[in-house]
Amino acid sequence: MDVRVGDILYMKKNHPCGSKEMFVIRSGMDFKLRCMGCGREFMVPRSKIEKSIKEIRHDEKG
Repeated sequence: MDVRVGDILYMKKNHPCGSKEMFVIRSGMDFKLRCMGCGREFMVPRSKIEKSIKEIRHDEKG
């Protein structure tokens, strides 16, 4: 799965704040994401996040 820094991920399930959009801050074995609704930043293992992604919007600059 091609997920890069700056992408916006649309998840299958909502974050507790109600948003489904996550901004990718860091990618690798773990992803560091920022919720676009509440601004909370968190780390998630790649294996878990790849199952939860519904759609990826790539950054237009890259």
